[in-house]
Amino acid sequence: MKTIRLFIGLVFASLALACNFTEEIHFNEDGSGKLNIHFDGNEMMEMLASMDSTGTPEKSIDSTLVFKELLEEKKDSIAKLPLEEQEKLKKLEPFSIRMIVDEEKGKMNFNMFSEFTNVAEVNDAFNAFQDASLMNPPPGGDKQQTPPMGSNNQTTKVNYNFTGNSFKRTIEIVDEELFKKGLDSMQSAEMFLSGSTYTFKYHFPKKVKSVNVEGATFSLDGKTMTYAVDFLHMMKDPESILLEVELEN
Repeated sequence: MKTIRLFIGLVFASLALACNFTEEIHFNEDGSGKLNIHFDGNEMMEMLASMDSTGTPEKSIDSTLVFKELLEEKKDSIAKLPLEEQEKLKKLEPFSIRMIVDEEKGKMNFNMFSEFTNVAEVNDAFNAFQDASLMNPPPGGDKQQTPPMGSNNQTTKVNYNFTGNSFKRTIEIVDEELFKKGLDSMQSAEMFLSGSTYTFKYHFPKKVKSVNVEGATFSLDGKTMTYAVDFLHMMKDPESILLEVELEN
């Protein structure tokens, strides 16, 4: 099948097909931890495979990209880019990404992850997840070229705060005009996004005392909270997705 390049573009750039994301964070006692954003593209793989007319599966992919290493390797070419694009690339430095594509098994999964000493270090990880595609050339692409970043303007930003026994996750719209334009262009994709979900799964060092949302579920020990929202709703009204968690002393 000759559509692997299309897969990556659809996942990271347009997000125009049914998709399921999971944002998972593991917190330690001292506030450090690990964040992982997972994209499950198995349904997308099945749909695109059914559209292929060659019947010849491409070689499976299982690769991990460490952005800190890649930015160091390409530092000379990056230094020639406009400052704004350099800053966008710099935001990817804390992250690594693993990509698995196996047509025969019907699998397409992406995981972007990072360890942190304070969760604020990985603020806006979802936008970084989308930006990552521009540094990860598809199979057969030019691995020596650093793609331009300017075409991926961000309209929202996610902020995390974990202090004492309180955790908070907020989304703010940083460019109202571009955000409205994005909503207009999203209308043609609504039928594909319908039914897509974005799941928050947070593992805390203490039992959860209270949350500000209805419908959240908890592990038997009360330390893991899982909460799923409609992906399309989150894209249309991101500031409505406010999560506040209070832990027991």
